[in-house]
Amino acid sequence: MTHMLRRICLLVGAACCCSLLRAAVQPPVEARIAGLEGNTEYMSLLQEEARLQNREDSVLRAVEGLRQQLRANPGEGRLVAEEILELENRIFEIRTAKGRLIDRINTIEQDWVLANLDRAVPAPEPAAEVQPGIPQAQQMRDLVANACFRRELPAEDYAALLRAQRLESVAAGCMNRYFSNHTTLGQLADAYRLAFVENEAIALYDRYVALEAENRMLADSLSSVWNYIFDNKSYAYDYLLDKLGHEELLAGQEDAVAETARNLAELQGTTASDEIVDYVLRKQVIVDYETVVAGVLGLDKASDSLRHVARQLCTIDYRLPRRTLEERSFLVFDKVTFSSVPRYTAKNPIPECRIYARGTIYRVLLGTYRAKRPPTVFRGAEPLYYTVDDQGQWRYFAGGFATRQEAEAAQNLLKKRGFIRPEVVAWRNGVYRNITVDGEAAPGVFRVEIAGAEALSAVA
Repeated sequence: MTHMLRRICLLVGAACCCSLLRAAVQPPVEARIAGLEGNTEYMSLLQEEARLQNREDSVLRAVEGLRQQLRANPGEGRLVAEEILELENRIFEIRTAKGRLIDRINTIEQDWVLANLDRAVPAPEPAAEVQPGIPQAQQMRDLVANACFRRELPAEDYAALLRAQRLESVAAGCMNRYFSNHTTLGQLADAYRLAFVENEAIALYDRYVALEAENRMLADSLSSVWNYIFDNKSYAYDYLLDKLGHEELLAGQEDAVAETARNLAELQGTTASDEIVDYVLRKQVIVDYETVVAGVLGLDKASDSLRHVARQLCTIDYRLPRRTLEERSFLVFDKVTFSSVPRYTAKNPIPECRIYARGTIYRVLLGTYRAKRPPTVFRGAEPLYYTVDDQGQWRYFAGGFATRQEAEAAQNLLKKRGFIRPEVVAWRNGVYRNITVDGEAAPGVFRVEIAGAEALSAVA
């Protein structure tokens, strides 16, 4: 075991050293939106995001190494599983910190786009025929940054096109964060299923639920942003090609959009996110369309850039598996029985009653005493448990039941066996309640009954 622990420490230590080395040689980051290079906070956030990504990659490699150790040494699974859980907690903390950074980065980018939208649209020039074969020196790799769009589109439409282009980084950020969270969800689910301790399992489950909710919000944000981008880009390109008389290209784009809609309909509900599928498939359509437009306009630099984007899109596995995680129950139920041979002795005393943080369990209260009682008092009933309350009183319980009906059946059995006043009690998410005395209603909830109109007061 000591040798195994040493190997784990070496593995994790090596990963941390690699992380420090990578941080030392990490190249400077570039602004995702031209014009924000001088924003100190923005560039600092990008640098911090890259640093956290390096840390996350290192810990992920350490986890993978431990999983290989676990497969090779299943007999030492508990120690390795605990170390994996600890590392996965670090991954969750890193990704939580990254999420906060990305939120702030996206906010700065969106604020900049909105603040500079009008500045990006100069006064319209007289319309001129679009000339293909624009000299290389006058071309831009960013398709919509080329002057022909500003020249040929109405000012309002050109402004919308520029905003759509700048929001591309926001959409990509939502997708990347969704993918990262989806990976973390899988790791949390694995750790949750391996957890031995209830409190650790609950913490993992709560993190899973929170991250799942975050991904739902990211999917909604992606859908909203992407619809704006797709609609405004499609409109601008349609306008331009229609102006140039390329009806056949417009018809081809309509066919491509219709085919994508059919593919989306077939995939709906089969993956983790319909919004992610919609984004990737329609992104491929719009990039292909942009490549066509760039070719018509003779924008070779933009064409090369778009072909590179198209190749990257083809590598994205957008069919993410759906994640499901059922909450585990750590409750242990046991019916009441009687034994002629004492189960509880001085060497095997009555155990303390376990209080579960989640779920509902019923037991039968046998009695409340000022001092500890010997097992013989309880006439061979088993299983037994005790608690000591805030006043120092000892409470003894029998059995553990999933329903009140089962507990009441045990209560009747105990009465027949001579117990004077057994009472049904329950713990709901760790909160104790005497059902026999107080009933099922939760504390602080009152029931009001009106017998008839004559029972109502005449005072308004």
